[in-house]
Amino acid sequence: MQGKTSLRLFLALFTAGFIVFLYGPMVVLSILSFQTGPEGGPQFPIIEWSSYWYRHLLGWAAPSRVAPLDLGPALLRSLALALATTVVATVLGVLSAQAFRRRFRASGLVFYLIVLGMIVPGILVGLGVALLANMLGLPRAWWGSSFVVHVVYAYPFAFLVMLAVFNRFDRSLEEAAWSLGVSPATTFRRITFPLIFPGVLSAMLFSFTLSYDEFSRTLFTAGGQQTLPLTIYGSFSVEIHPNLFAFGVLTTLASFTLLAVYGALMALTLRRARSVALQEEIR
Repeated sequence: MQGKTSLRLFLALFTAGFIVFLYGPMVVLSILSFQTGPEGGPQFPIIEWSSYWYRHLLGWAAPSRVAPLDLGPALLRSLALALATTVVATVLGVLSAQAFRRRFRASGLVFYLIVLGMIVPGILVGLGVALLANMLGLPRAWWGSSFVVHVVYAYPFAFLVMLAVFNRFDRSLEEAAWSLGVSPATTFRRITFPLIFPGVLSAMLFSFTLSYDEFSRTLFTAGGQQTLPLTIYGSFSVEIHPNLFAFGVLTTLASFTLLAVYGALMALTLRRARSVALQEEIR
């Protein structure tokens, strides 16, 4: 009895420490983003609570010695790169997982080759692609070489998510459609895809988040036009002001909004699936 109590206490302390380690930095940055400006810096204690750095970030504050952050173009590049990576990696993941529903020659080797993209250190992948681009005389750009390495990185995650979804998929539904003369393409569009749609959403979310904040693979491949993580890193290397923390808070809120949209779509999809199943039982 005493041993169980000690184990529960240890697990509770471990969980509490993990939560503090996970969310503590976000809480600190959120507090510092409300430091007064422009004289207030990234240090405790807070001189005075203010929304100055949010107004400074949005261009609503009076001109001061702190230059405005020019993150707009980098943010647009990161969003465009993440969206393109999401589309390509998810499509490749769905098609690859669909192919793995049947055993084929060298399927084990192909599986490990796909998964290799998430195991190799990102800094080595980025450096290798940069050297290869230089050897071939190709320009390095966020829409070219960075896009390739992002897809190589996100694709295995989308593939594994869809592989898990297809492993639980009831093949008899497709076989029933085929027995009625429905073509494979129509079967996939009308039966398979609606059933795997929650998994597709998960794969898209994985791909987007992995690409949006990817740093090491982009460092050597983005060329002159940098993405958001590289621009923020460059700002840190010069001087740190709380406007970066305010930007971090706003992007975190945007991420939570994205998760909320994802949750709403998942709930809507599951509710629709239950409704269809209930109608089938009534018939």
